[in-house]
Amino acid sequence: MEAGEVNSDTVHPEVRAHINSLVSALGGFGDDGYKLGDDALECLRDLKRWIRFYDEKTNRMDVARCLAESNLVGNDLLHILATWTQNCADTKFRARIALACFEIIVPLTWVIEKDKDAMTVNHHRHMPVLQLAQLGYKRAIINFDGAPILNTAVRVALPSMAMPIGERTARDNGIIKLVLFFIRNMAVIVPPPDIKYEGDESQISRSATIDAFSYQDIFATLLMISSNMGEDFRNEDTVVMEIIFHLVKRVDSSKLFVTQKDLHKAKADELSAAMSKEAAMLRSHNKNAPTRHSRFGTMIWVKRDNGKMATVTGQDALMDAATRERKMDNSKVFRAPRKVKKEDQEFKDLGPPASLDERARQQLRSFVDEFLDSGFNPLFASVIHSIHRESPNCLHTHRFQFFYLVAWFLEAERMRRKSRQGQKPSPADDEVGSFNLVAEVLSQHMFIMLNRQLDRAYSDKDWPLLSAIMRCLTQILLTVQEMSESANEDDQDIADNILNRLFYEETTHDAIANVIRTYKDQGFEYLDASTELTYTFLRILEAYSKQNVDMQVRSRKRTRRKKKAAKAAGEQPDDGVEEDVDESADDEQNAEKTSQERKFDFTRFAARFVSQAAVDTFVTFTKFYRDLDDYQLKRAHRYFHRVAFKQDQSVVLFRLDVIHLFYNMIKGPEPLDKSSTVFKEWEELAKQIIKKCVRKLEERPVLFTELLFSKINSTAHYLEYGYEKQIITHPRPAAELEFKRVVERDEQIAIVVGVLLDKNHSDHLEWIKQQLAAAVSERRARENFEKALAIAAVPDGTVANEAGDEAASKPAPSTTIRPDTDARRTAMFKNPHLRLLMTRVGIERLAPTLDETPDSIWVFPGSLTSDALKESLDLINKAEFSPPVFEAGELAEDQLKRKSAPRKRATYDDDDDDGNEGIDGLIDDDGETLFPMGGPTARKSTAEDGARPKKRSRRRQGSQEPETVPDEELEARARARRQKQLEKVRRVKSDMYVHASDDDSDDENYKKRSREFLAAEALRQQIKDSTFGLSSRPNNADKSEWDMLLDVESGGDESSAGVGELGGSAKRKRDGRGGGSASSEEDEESSEDGAVASDGSEASSVPPSRLQKKRKLLAARKDVVEISDEEEDGDGVMGVTRASSRTVDAEMESNDGPMSSSAASLGQGGTTADLLGGDAQSEDEDEDEDEEDVPAPRVRARARVMAGFMVDSSDEE
Repeated sequence: MEAGEVNSDTVHPEVRAHINSLVSALGGFGDDGYKLGDDALECLRDLKRWIRFYDEKTNRMDVARCLAESNLVGNDLLHILATWTQNCADTKFRARIALACFEIIVPLTWVIEKDKDAMTVNHHRHMPVLQLAQLGYKRAIINFDGAPILNTAVRVALPSMAMPIGERTARDNGIIKLVLFFIRNMAVIVPPPDIKYEGDESQISRSATIDAFSYQDIFATLLMISSNMGEDFRNEDTVVMEIIFHLVKRVDSSKLFVTQKDLHKAKADELSAAMSKEAAMLRSHNKNAPTRHSRFGTMIWVKRDNGKMATVTGQDALMDAATRERKMDNSKVFRAPRKVKKEDQEFKDLGPPASLDERARQQLRSFVDEFLDSGFNPLFASVIHSIHRESPNCLHTHRFQFFYLVAWFLEAERMRRKSRQGQKPSPADDEVGSFNLVAEVLSQHMFIMLNRQLDRAYSDKDWPLLSAIMRCLTQILLTVQEMSESANEDDQDIADNILNRLFYEETTHDAIANVIRTYKDQGFEYLDASTELTYTFLRILEAYSKQNVDMQVRSRKRTRRKKKAAKAAGEQPDDGVEEDVDESADDEQNAEKTSQERKFDFTRFAARFVSQAAVDTFVTFTKFYRDLDDYQLKRAHRYFHRVAFKQDQSVVLFRLDVIHLFYNMIKGPEPLDKSSTVFKEWEELAKQIIKKCVRKLEERPVLFTELLFSKINSTAHYLEYGYEKQIITHPRPAAELEFKRVVERDEQIAIVVGVLLDKNHSDHLEWIKQQLAAAVSERRARENFEKALAIAAVPDGTVANEAGDEAASKPAPSTTIRPDTDARRTAMFKNPHLRLLMTRVGIERLAPTLDETPDSIWVFPGSLTSDALKESLDLINKAEFSPPVFEAGELAEDQLKRKSAPRKRATYDDDDDDGNEGIDGLIDDDGETLFPMGGPTARKSTAEDGARPKKRSRRRQGSQEPETVPDEELEARARARRQKQLEKVRRVKSDMYVHASDDDSDDENYKKRSREFLAAEALRQQIKDSTFGLSSRPNNADKSEWDMLLDVESGGDESSAGVGELGGSAKRKRDGRGGGSASSEEDEESSEDGAVASDGSEASSVPPSRLQKKRKLLAARKDVVEISDEEEDGDGVMGVTRASSRTVDAEMESNDGPMSSSAASLGQGGTTADLLGGDAQSEDEDEDEDEEDVPAPRVRARARVMAGFMVDSSDEE
């Protein structure tokens, strides 16, 4: 190569040479059509290995690029599939060839996703070419004339689908998923928005895809799988849902069930409306449009009031003063500060609205009709369970697709029901109601999951998912509303029950109010969904609250409010004297009080949606009035009407931008179309709001200033009523302090005195000392007086002294402490150090059960004697003159900390005083629960069963409030979720491979291994029978006889060789398993061995060699079913494999080693990760079979059971 030459090849030459040689060896065209090469099957499997081990493992796209440039799919694979006809002679071989072809087509048509964090230069080089190549693949597949390719794919999976679910191996499940992934890829592939497709888009459009699916019986296949989901199919729910999602997304379901005549009429109305809008736009433009005389530029100067000159260009500035001012206003550009550009919040997977031709519309309508009748409930019930248990097959995108499809099909069902209103119902419709067909998404499980996902999406700021959830909840509410209006009484009762459960939880109300109030820049899709949900929720809730005047709502509260109110009412705790009081007279009063506490007030609830944030959201939505339809304009109109007139909060609408918006909608340069059905309503609304604003300006001149700003609650209240809202505030006392370490009382007082001195609060110390001195003198005088009276009453001197001491020790009346100044009163309430010193010297509040206020009374309790008070005074004097000194330069304040309040769980207003929830009427006379939660069913222990260690939540030091999560942490969590989903996608993508060793055959190797296993099983059963099921030597048995009886090696035959071979295979599988350590697997199998062999009452240690043989026998038993056909092929991993780095490396190193797939082990509870080690070992590892094994640990013997009773070995004798 010369110095000036540059290698412009995008792929390594050796890779391209290998791929081209394999493609050329597949076959070619002859006189009789396409002919397969001699090693066509091996070439297909080699191409699969290149894709898997080169492109996917190294994260490159070189092999896919070479295959796209060689046009493998169009020139070879499709013609190979066409050779498998219905009456083909060698059907079995052709089926394998077809399966190998689809194993190559599926990864080539897999959707290419751009991951900015993982993309390299190689990705940017290959992605545009491969995306265009995928469009070519789809066009060739769905328009191929030689054979129905989609139907051929279903034929490949039909034998596996026909098997019962309990008899399917992992290979069968892998074939089914492979075919479903192929169908999914055909539905997903669309022209990318950023790449220009030069072909005919009508050949790959949504209509062409639906037509191909209908003609080649793909719709029938999807209906069959959906209707049997949960019975014959379990793990295919998300793939089928994804296929349906890409078929119906952005299809207007309201136009799907209308007649062709009504559809043409609707399209004509849309065309006339669009033409009218265009004419109105042209009229407004022609007012200022240039004429043929305006060829010359015009520039005029406008003299302003301040004497400055402004320049205006254009001849339209000569028309009138209003036009000149408008041009000057338009020339004013507000240059906002530059911000970091955020990613587009819209969900890009939806794409533009789908346009279907009449034939595709009828085909899709037929499919949707049959799906609603037979497949809706089974499919979505399975998906709900998958999302609830977070199945590995359920990705994050599947949640969005689930809620989107539920909303779409509920709307389609409502449209179908509406189109059948004039028709006579069939007998089948009478047996199964229309609402029963969608009952699975109206269940309590659905509402629980919907609320959980709504809260999670809102907290994670996942706006596309939150939009889909809001759409789903809106359609559920509309469907339930139609149920309540049905003529069937059962449907009415069910609808009333559903609405009662939906509206009972106040958390649902709060979530919807937060969604509409927190809109910022989430995109129009989120804006439309949130406003629609708010409008629908308010409308249905208002109607329901009017019908049910006694509607109850479960609201959160704190239990201590009730307790404090009871204590304030003067109730005293029991003194241990039980009184038999009949409380039945108060039952009616208590029930009425509880009912009033939980009674729903719609006016108070609707006030949450009148805040300035909610108004701003609807104002932002209304600014798109030129692009909104009549239903959306009606939604905004009803909201503003509710704010201005029903809630009487029109002040929040008195803002210049809002008034200007209403004016422009009616009389602006681009107003609403006067032929619109809502124009009159908007005109009247704008007129009334502007009129109220003018009146309010005359009444409150301060509103001229407030027109420029948003109104907070206090400002709105003042503008509305003319006075400020009176808010009663309850000040909180200072936080309670405590000592970091345990110290004596004198040290405690010394520390607090030191803190006050450090803070220059010596006046508080002097005041405390004065109060203590006064209390000491008062108590001592009283004690002396009581003692003198007692001595005078008793003549005997000795007895008199004892009586005097007893009288002096009696409790004295409490001594009230009165602050000398207002500052002292405030310090007693707000100074935590003064309050701590007061409590240390024995000062208490007079009424500790009531809420503390600045006017609370503090007293010296009567239990304190004069000596105790004198001791406290002396300690303060001592600490004042000799403050404490601490090590390491610490201050006295460092010895204190804020006392943490105990956290209690949130309770509800339907809980009882003890925190028990929902057990009214289930308590017997002894106070015990008649029907405890959980019942007799064994369950895991919960927090209510006993004290369990709780995790300490980390909080900022000195704060009792939870920390707010910063945006950086939220972004980190989002990245972690994306990485987790990416790993899931990689595992799912690797599930599509079905390997050659999974082919079911009856070759000699399979028969040989089967015979070896049967011989080994017979030997094991013979040993067990000869030992009577005992694992340890009986006491009366000779050791030599026992060893001779168990000596398998000395009495070995050819069967022992088979046992060793099978055991070695099992060991290689254990050593090569992915997803678990080999040692743990051996321990598990050793425990199983012990369970099989230990029929006695006590366990014994088994020699390692004998235990190893037993493990080998157990492994051979698990491998009773072998489906390996091509042992010379080295990638044999049966079923659906998970691509882990360890497995890929092992398989690349052992391409020629003997393999045994372990389908039976999967059928007996194994996982696909257990299959990765069967052929993933090198030859060096096979030589390690004879090495010494680690002795298994002693295992506990299984108890002997006879007739349901546990017996000892002596009982049997």
